[in-house]
Formats: sequence, structure tokens, C-alpha cells
Amino acid sequence: MDRLTEMEAFATVVDQGGFTDAAKKMGISKSAVSKHVSALEARLGARLLNRTTRRVSPTEIGLAYYDRARRVLNDAGDADALVTSMQSAPSGQLRISVATDFGSNLLSPILGDFLSEYPDVTVNMVLNNRFVELISEGFDMAIRIGDLEDSSMRARKLTETVYRMIASPAYFQKHGRPMRLEDLNEHRLLHYSNQANGNFWRITSPSGEKRVIRSAGWLTMNDGQSLMNAAISGLGIAYLPHFLCAEALRDGLVQEAIPNLPADPSGIYAVYPPGRFTQPKVRAFIDFLARRFSDMPVLQ
Repeated sequence: MDRLTEMEAFATVVDQGGFTDAAKKMGISKSAVSKHVSALEARLGARLLNRTTRRVSPTEIGLAYYDRARRVLNDAGDADALVTSMQSAPSGQLRISVATDFGSNLLSPILGDFLSEYPDVTVNMVLNNRFVELISEGFDMAIRIGDLEDSSMRARKLTETVYRMIASPAYFQKHGRPMRLEDLNEHRLLHYSNQANGNFWRITSPSGEKRVIRSAGWLTMNDGQSLMNAAISGLGIAYLPHFLCAEALRDGLVQEAIPNLPADPSGIYAVYPPGRFTQPKVRAFIDFLARRFSDMPVLQ
């Protein structure tokens, strides 16, 4: 007889408290359940159940065996569910949390392609500039940039972007151009208020040394595009991801602040709740983003 079927029959008898209810649960005859359990006991050479006319209960050995058997059966069920999940077509609503700048500039333009590829999926993309709690706030996933906080969430790195230190030509003409990182102490810095690490920049110097630039900031905002606009207007120096300042750099509206400053890469991650299986709609969207982002020069 099949070993898993014997285990299932025994565990179901324990769960249901008898052979009759176990047979109903499994959809087989009472005699078949009894035969499976007897075969299991014979194979193990141990009595697993105490049988009386009124009740059935596990022996001490049977109770110990039940704990292990139930784990094996649960794992087998999970394995079956995994195969079913992986073969299921992505469907249902996909609720995503993403920073406003990233969503507007990079996600919105490509969502149509994803929806065309997966017509049974609908997307609810929530743009905000705060850290959201995925599970308690009902999100399937989030897109996050930079160092990830320690958490129980799962994450997949999709690609990288780099940060640029920029200001307008008018600002440099009025205040001069910083030539070294130390010169930034004499300049007006534009900060992003939602940075988890506060008002300081982690920067790699031209020599390759990791430096921390601390400043209260002359202007602080919680929106990257607004910081970009402030830099274009000549209000100060900003340190922004390349996808926000690439067009302005190309058009000459801003320039890089310090000559020969290495570009610092920052990871872009898909973050989603923990669990043994990833929902098909989540897995499909993450795979889609990984493919599309690998071909986006604006990130670098």
C-alpha cells in the first residue's frame, strides 16, 4: 500500500476521533481506512491506536508518530499546492505600493504592457512617499530603492540605479562649484525628508572612500520631483536618482556638482510578504519588471 495513504488514514482517524468519521472525511469506506491503518501498524511493528467499542485514541507511540506524520502530510500538500500555483494563470487584483517619483516616471509608462500580457490581472498602484506596512495595509508588494530595512519581508533585486549630485548652472554661477566633498559645507543642500537615514548623504569620494555628508539642509521636501524642480530653479544642490535628473542633465538644465565623483549604485527591489509560495500575479509582475528594467538606460 501507499505509505502516504497509510499516514493520511491514521492521521485522519486521530483528527476525527474514529474510523467512521475518518472514512467520511477521506471519501472511502470504513473498512478501507481500517485496512490502511492496520497495514501501517504492521509495517512499523507497533500499535498506534487504542481501539474500544466507544472510542479510538492514539497510543503514546501513536501520538509521537502522529506529530511527524502530520508534518509530512502538510509538506506533501504544500508541494502539490506549489505545482498548482506555479501552473495557475496570473489573475486578480495586484495592489502595489511605490514611491511617487518612481511610479510616475518608470512604472506608469510600462503598466499597459504588463496588463496586455496578463489580461486577467488588474493593478491598483498606490503612489506615496512613506514606508507602508504591506500586510496590515493590504498590499501584495512594494517597490523600494536603497538599503532595505531588516524585516520578515521577502525581496528580489530587480536592478540598480545611480545617484547624481546636481545643481543648475545659475546656482554654480552665483555660489561657485564645489570641487571636493568638504566644499559642500559651504553650499545650500536640498534634502529628501523621507530618507530613513535622515539629512545626510552617503557618498563615495573620487578616491573611492565612503563618506557621510551631514547637513541640516537649506530646503527639505518629501518629494523627489519637487527637489528636482528646486535644483533646476537654482535653489541648491540635490542628490537624486538618475531617472529623476537624466532629462535635465541631457538638456543642460542641471549639471553634476563635483568633477570625477563616482556614481553610487542603489538597488531597486520588489518586496513582498513572506510565505511558502508567491502568488502567480506577484511573480508575473516581478519577472516582468526585471525584464523591462534591465533595458532601461535611464536607471544608470
